[in-house]
Amino acid sequence: MKNNLFKLYFLSFFVLSDFILFAQAPGEEDDNGGLEDDDTPQAPINGKIVWLLILAIVYAAYSYKKHRKAAKS
Repeated sequence: MKNNLFKLYFLSFFVLSDFILFAQAPGEEDDNGGLEDDDTPQAPINGKIVWLLILAIVYAAYSYKKHRKAAKS
């Protein structure tokens, strides 16, 4: 029980620390209202989505094959 509670605290720390690390203090807003400057180039969101989908399909096939092998035994 104590070990599971520690894991829960550890997981919640890492999940919730993202909000804390990128929080903006009141009164520090730019004139454009954002955290980024306008002169920086924007990164494409879907640049490598095809590779991610291929990797997901390969992993799903591996997991399915592993599960079927374990079910037969």
